[in-house]
Amino acid sequence: MTAAHPLPTRRADALSRPDLLLITVLLVATFVVILNETVMTIAIPVLQRDLDVPPSVGQWLTTAFMLTMAVVIPLTGFLIQRVGARTLFIVAMSAFSIGTVVAGLAPGFEILLVARVIQAVGTAIMLPLLMTTVMTVVPEHRRGVMMGNISVVIAVAPALGPTVSGFILDHFGWRWIFGFVAPIAVLALIVGAVLVRPVGERVAAPIDYLSIPLAVFGFGGLVYGLAGVGESAEADAAVPVWIPFTVGVVALTAFLTRQLVLQRSDRALLDLRVFGSAQFSLAMGAMVVAMATMLGTFIVVPYFAQTVLGLDPLTTGLLTLPGGLIMGLAGPLVGRIYDAKGPRVLAIPGTMTVSAGVWLLVGVNPSTSPWLLMSANALLCLGLAATFTPLMTLGLGSVEPRLYSHGSAVLGTFQQVAGAAGTALFITVMTVVATADQDAGIVEAEAISHGVQRVFTVAGVLSFVLIAIVCFVRKPHAVDEPESHATADLPESVAVDR
Repeated sequence: MTAAHPLPTRRADALSRPDLLLITVLLVATFVVILNETVMTIAIPVLQRDLDVPPSVGQWLTTAFMLTMAVVIPLTGFLIQRVGARTLFIVAMSAFSIGTVVAGLAPGFEILLVARVIQAVGTAIMLPLLMTTVMTVVPEHRRGVMMGNISVVIAVAPALGPTVSGFILDHFGWRWIFGFVAPIAVLALIVGAVLVRPVGERVAAPIDYLSIPLAVFGFGGLVYGLAGVGESAEADAAVPVWIPFTVGVVALTAFLTRQLVLQRSDRALLDLRVFGSAQFSLAMGAMVVAMATMLGTFIVVPYFAQTVLGLDPLTTGLLTLPGGLIMGLAGPLVGRIYDAKGPRVLAIPGTMTVSAGVWLLVGVNPSTSPWLLMSANALLCLGLAATFTPLMTLGLGSVEPRLYSHGSAVLGTFQQVAGAAGTALFITVMTVVATADQDAGIVEAEAISHGVQRVFTVAGVLSFVLIAIVCFVRKPHAVDEPESHATADLPESVAVDR
């Protein structure tokens, strides 16, 4: 076993210029791929109309993307250790770039759907790769600042997506959504191919091929089932919801059981020993609730603004802009506070701010001012900015360095499943309430408003759960490898001198 880069416990305090360039390239590339996730939220109705497909078919542009992410992310922990950072970066950005170009030129729905799947493969790899790299090359006392930058990526990009999408749709048409992203992605690929280098240790253990289909059917079935819940609330689902849920639960149980056996010999596709840390488990639980609330809100607010308030796509997208800017400005500052004070001073008031933003939306109705939507979204984003950075830094900082890649994969997987769960829950609640009201003779706008009110009541309750979880978080002690492992991971000359 050889090391391509020494572990952080052996690095100097200051980040070198190559390290800063490496992280910057990964941050920009990850921002681009995650931005792509939410630019479609406003565009899908336009795509359905232009491509002449019904909503039940058009929603697959989102569902297929989420399914691919859910399947690929659990594999990234293994791939980062076996394949290496540079190779994975080139594969990820190549896939994303190809998918983006094909999507922009797609002659019909089928080709566009395939392109979205190719995009999702690249997107799924980038965030775990970024987080693993940061945990490997950044000293512990500076990780808060770097994780603050990552929180900008995973939270600001989704917040800005609708704004970018609305502007492009109003002025250029849906194909330019991909035309805008493609040159940036290709440039990131070219620059990254030069600057990204191997980091962390490489492991030569063979892949367990049985784990791959179990992961595909387990995580894929679960996310498909969650997406189908929202679809079945609006109309009869093509596949009964219980079928993918059953397949997902059975396959996921088999997958997790097999990983528990394989990890004893360091051959697990997704190493579950990361959950041996109570702080990691707490952080992941809080991240699930926070991501479900955030993504569910980011779906429902634009829908309400367009269908009930009658706002155009650009105006709807602009509602999210202040929140995105707040998160971008707050991220690095939050990271510095974490490095100095730890997680509790940020996470507890942060989750309370999230709760306040959600409860502001409980009374929305057809006469609600767009300024209220914008203010509540900005407050929600401010709270999330103070919540995500502590949770990510705390969680990954609580596991052994050799498990960073698996911790990053678990975090990415949880985020994807939580996003699907939050979206499914919020859409289902809104649709069920609105449909019942319309059947009772209530006009559509009022009915949808009642559904949205119920959604944010549920979100408000979830925010209380989030507050309760973060009350138990603590800044972890430094986690080092066992002596023998640390020695093995040093360059040969250093190991000998030691």
